[in-house]
Amino acid sequence: MERYDLVYRLYDEFDTATLREYQEFVDLFPAIDSRVVLEHWREASDELERRKGEIRDAFATGETFAEVAAHATREQAFTALDLEAKYERAVDVLVLDVDETLRSAGGTDNEIPRDTLHMLTEFHELGVPIVICTGQTLENVKGFAIQGLGSEIVHSGSVSIVYEAGTGVFTPGHGGDTKRLLYEALDEEIRTVFDDVRSSVLPNAPERLRRGCHLQGNEFNVTLKPNYETGSSEAREIVDDALCYLLEVLADAVTGATDVEPEDDGEPADWTRAVYAEADPEIGTVLERSGVSPDLTAEDVPEAVRDVLERIDVGYYEADAAEITSLELNKVTGVEHAFEVLGCDDPFSLVMGDSKSDLRVMEWVSDAEAGIVAAPEHASRATLDHVIRTDELVFGRGRSVDVLRIVYALNQFARLR
Repeated sequence: MERYDLVYRLYDEFDTATLREYQEFVDLFPAIDSRVVLEHWREASDELERRKGEIRDAFATGETFAEVAAHATREQAFTALDLEAKYERAVDVLVLDVDETLRSAGGTDNEIPRDTLHMLTEFHELGVPIVICTGQTLENVKGFAIQGLGSEIVHSGSVSIVYEAGTGVFTPGHGGDTKRLLYEALDEEIRTVFDDVRSSVLPNAPERLRRGCHLQGNEFNVTLKPNYETGSSEAREIVDDALCYLLEVLADAVTGATDVEPEDDGEPADWTRAVYAEADPEIGTVLERSGVSPDLTAEDVPEAVRDVLERIDVGYYEADAAEITSLELNKVTGVEHAFEVLGCDDPFSLVMGDSKSDLRVMEWVSDAEAGIVAAPEHASRATLDHVIRTDELVFGRGRSVDVLRIVYALNQFARLR
């Protein structure tokens, strides 16, 4: 019988909704030192096992179908079946952004939901490595990773952290490869530009910016974050101002590094504005509404300056952050190093993210036919467009667990080949 027919039978003949309720209760029930409560958990665990046993007995590959039914809805199971039929292999590594992907400020108290964390532990137990890929600092990521997943998993040797959008990779348990500082491989000119920007960006900032934003404690990237709630109107205004100011500071640093005098070629700030407005329409929009749009194009920028700027990325995240990063160091570079350290020689990955930096990883994976991609419904337009064109794995705010359940079911079905 075709697998699709078996899945129809599974969801038609068995009360899978109640089965999933028992599974979730058993998995997520908090540890409470109470004999009565423990007895209640044992009764639920026994009932879960009984219901799974009925499915095991009804199918030749009953263990697989019991696991699928206990974790995935009918729709998720059929999506998993379609993906498995399309790619004919299981996902063997997870590449996961954090902010606005695993967790969301919009409805989950900015914490990774417990059901998402539990699914990650299930993948870990099945031997699937986890790559956390984020723009955050290493210390921040280590903190919530250990708090959410536990120190044992984080230090198991199968978890890697790509931090600051690819400037460094931290993979505990791998000796000399535990921490790779990728930014140390950049040449002196680029590192000098970043050092100059970092040292001057806040001390020389207008008072409103000094009061309204702070410099994130990065090892290499320069990121200005608002001192207001992310997404608020105050944060939006201050991040717009921070972007405009950051372009000015970057212009001064690059001009100093290249010894190019403005002369008749325009003010240095117009050079950076022209290059990055042309590269990113969203930045162009911010400059326009701030009244500082350049009167020149990127072609008008002195070649020596343009050569340096073409190696530096300026990121704008509305009401969240403005930053400069190296185009030679991005999440793709970081993930490649993470795969190397983890020993993922022929990876087929799940990539989940919401931003332009995540999109680069998604495109890299899609071009190589080396995985599937997913994004929250509030992701950047370009990211959403890419996900919809590929596997249409779009999930609701705070619901990253839905995609993890689909992939869990996909991997179960892959065992049947």
